[in-house]
Amino acid sequence: MTVTRPARLTGAALCAALALIAAVWILQDLAELGSPADLAWYWAGDHHFLIRGRSTTSLIDPVLLAAYAAVVVAALRSRHAASALAAAGAVTLALRLPGLWAPGSGALVTALLELALAAGLVLTAAVGRRPADAPYEPEPTRPRTGPAITAGILLALAALVVTLWELYWAGELPLEVTVDRFTGGRSVVKPALAPPPGWLSAIAVGLYGTAAVSCFLRARHGRAFGLLAAVLLTAGGLGGVARAVRYETLTHLGALTTPDTADVLTSVLELLAGITVLALLAGRGAPATAPGPHPAAGARPPAPPYPPPPGW
Repeated sequence: MTVTRPARLTGAALCAALALIAAVWILQDLAELGSPADLAWYWAGDHHFLIRGRSTTSLIDPVLLAAYAAVVVAALRSRHAASALAAAGAVTLALRLPGLWAPGSGALVTALLELALAAGLVLTAAVGRRPADAPYEPEPTRPRTGPAITAGILLALAALVVTLWELYWAGELPLEVTVDRFTGGRSVVKPALAPPPGWLSAIAVGLYGTAAVSCFLRARHGRAFGLLAAVLLTAGGLGGVARAVRYETLTHLGALTTPDTADVLTSVLELLAGITVLALLAGRGAPATAPGPHPAAGARPPAPPYPPPPGW
């Protein structure tokens, strides 16, 4: 499915507005903490050094900022514009929904604004289709079979790993804390704009699973959803690996408990899997089928036979 030029421009404008909101909050955190390195470590999960303030953003915000910038380019230039707009809008809707009941007026206003913009992205992708009688434009290409199946397997494994971790925490933590991990209750301490950790895991499982199925089916929208899932997977793995390097747990796995060792290894595997999926889906898709021949403009039908046969 391709979209019209006005739909492309509208989608690019909506994504640019979402990127601007994310950039403003990130710049505010930079001013609050005073150091890009401190903010980066905060995003990676190191909160022990904070003495001047607390970040409002989380690792999700720079991930979304990068995704919005890529979707702006795709909306203006790529044949995958429709699926890119739909993927960005759907993920933003899912991630920002908990902001409606988060404490703080800033988080609420941001959530309302971003939800409205995200709904506009999905609506633009749905209603901005090119009419059937429009001039021919190449259809989005399908991912190649080998890379698509490999990416689908990696994304399905990532969804399984996240699910297993949530089941583990559900068995280790009290029921009230488990519920708060999904609703953002009082027992969960997090940045104001960040979704609750359990909610984020559920969204990740849904995104990884959707992208995996799309890759297995070699759907035309599989590349957009797969690349977005790979960016989220890579960022999560990178944050965990950076945290392990900072605390030197990556080089002392033998001294860790079994859950801590599994956590470090999960981060390493997520990072490797995310980078691999990005490389697999960022390449060229399968060759598109050439359109059928069209009659030349002004062509006349063939003349009737002469002399005409009986009964003509």
